[in-house]
Amino acid sequence: MGVHLHFDCYSGISGDMILGALVDVGVPFPDLVSGLKRLRLSGFKLRKRRVHRGAIHATKVDVVITSGLRKPLSLHRIHAILSASRIPDKIKQQSRSVFDRLAEAEGHAHRVAKNHVHFHEVGVLDSFVDIVGGLIGCDLLGVTRVTASPVNVGAGMLQSAHGILPVPGPAVAILAKGIPIYSTGPLRELATPTGMALLRTLTSEFGSMPVVTPTAIGYGAGDADPDGWSNALRVFLARPSSRGAREGDTVLQVETNLDDVNPQTYEYVMEQLFARGALDVTLAPVIMKRGRPGIVLTCLAAPAQLDQILDVLFKETTALGVRIREVLRQILPRRFISVKVRGGIVRMKIADVSATTAKAAPEYLDCKRIAERTGRPVKEVLEDAALAYAKQRVTQPTGRG
Repeated sequence: MGVHLHFDCYSGISGDMILGALVDVGVPFPDLVSGLKRLRLSGFKLRKRRVHRGAIHATKVDVVITSGLRKPLSLHRIHAILSASRIPDKIKQQSRSVFDRLAEAEGHAHRVAKNHVHFHEVGVLDSFVDIVGGLIGCDLLGVTRVTASPVNVGAGMLQSAHGILPVPGPAVAILAKGIPIYSTGPLRELATPTGMALLRTLTSEFGSMPVVTPTAIGYGAGDADPDGWSNALRVFLARPSSRGAREGDTVLQVETNLDDVNPQTYEYVMEQLFARGALDVTLAPVIMKRGRPGIVLTCLAAPAQLDQILDVLFKETTALGVRIREVLRQILPRRFISVKVRGGIVRMKIADVSATTAKAAPEYLDCKRIAERTGRPVKEVLEDAALAYAKQRVTQPTGRG
């Protein structure tokens, strides 16, 4: 099995922070430079240096522009550069997915068609290198599973090519849909569109840190060095144990019986539990005392989320008490691979059963959004995504997708 990488986005995320963190955690810098040469682009060089961000020692990787490609790039031009490059097909596909997400977000934010977007903030050469370099770095580490904490997007206002905007900017706000975010720290932007699009493409799970046994920890510095704040991205690298594909952890099972709750509220209660970090929520019908029909609500959560889960149950239901027990889980490593279908991008959730076998399923919410936007039946979008993934596996026949 491959390597598990966890992003700790306590100070946001950006392309250069990802590059710095990956080099700090173990990506050989000469190999990264060699990999980027396969883009067949000139006019830039990489520079690595050690810096302080607050009390933290971190690695800063800068893209030094020497000539060319200073103006914004169109999506068509980016795809042409990727097609002409000699980077591996897997990284080409991931890079296209990142830029397609950026184009969709920028187009939605500024009310223009995706193919007409010119990336004023994210399309110049340095960000192009950040994206492809970040994907090359993950490949060099052998990463097959990526998880991430909630993302600190910063606070205050930011200056952009379109004027003064609130933090997060429109593109980051759109890319943050479905991702847990929060705002704290200095009055500045902490998450960039490039960083968020990379995170969405790579990450399979957002939330509290899963149980891992880190073998290396790295810090990637951001450009800014605000007083009293350690502006860096932290990553944890965990290599597989000898036990094989499955991983184990301990979670809490929180359970309560309900027989006097308006069924219309169940959906809201479940949404609130998931928003507070629940790993799973189920409702099961039962017959209770004196023959009354009822519901057993069961919630799985990490121990750190217990107080928030209890707050929801006691506030939003008629429960007077709950049952709590520790349970052991055996889980398969999971990751996302993006595929392109008519109308947008769909993430495929991949679960590795063994070194050569994997389970794959389209992310339903991605398919639902495409169906709502295009008018296509959601069943058709789900089928198209599964077919696109199957075609992609023809050139990658192992369980790695």
